[in-house]
Amino acid sequence: MKKFHFAFLLVLGLLAGTQSFAQLAVDKGTKFLNLGIGVGGYGYFSGSGIGLNAGLDAGIIKNVTVGGLVGYRSYGSGVNSFDLGVRGSYHFNELLQLGTDKADLYAGVGLSYYRISYGDYYAGIPGFSNSYNTVYFLGHIGGRYFFTDKIGGFAELGSSLATLKLGVTIKL
Repeated sequence: MKKFHFAFLLVLGLLAGTQSFAQLAVDKGTKFLNLGIGVGGYGYFSGSGIGLNAGLDAGIIKNVTVGGLVGYRSYGSGVNSFDLGVRGSYHFNELLQLGTDKADLYAGVGLSYYRISYGDYYAGIPGFSNSYNTVYFLGHIGGRYFFTDKIGGFAELGSSLATLKLGVTIKL
């Protein structure tokens, strides 16, 4: 019985290895637009507010995209943050030999300008306002799944205004 299982698995593996699987092509000129919401975060205000974000990635060479991102998040009590950055991603579809042209797995790094501002009534103190600005490095890992040739959903973990971003992705 063990020989049959081994032989069956061997034949199945050989057949799978000789098939050509289609992967989502990420080539020069491929563009993705992400529109979403973000939850979670870092620091004192990490658990409050839902962020809005948008990003555009464009293929510069095979399996590599660069792009920009923008985000806004209100934490309530007059506290708001804004994020504007650039990033690059490597798409693992070909490397992982994904068996579908509907999925896209990627990871990357970037650089972002971040501003958080505290409004007039922050902490119940009339007239109090302040802001904090910084530039920081980003890291992200994510995936897209296309329901049609052009429209899909995305999920992304990483740094920015939110730890988890979810939304709609459009292939331009």
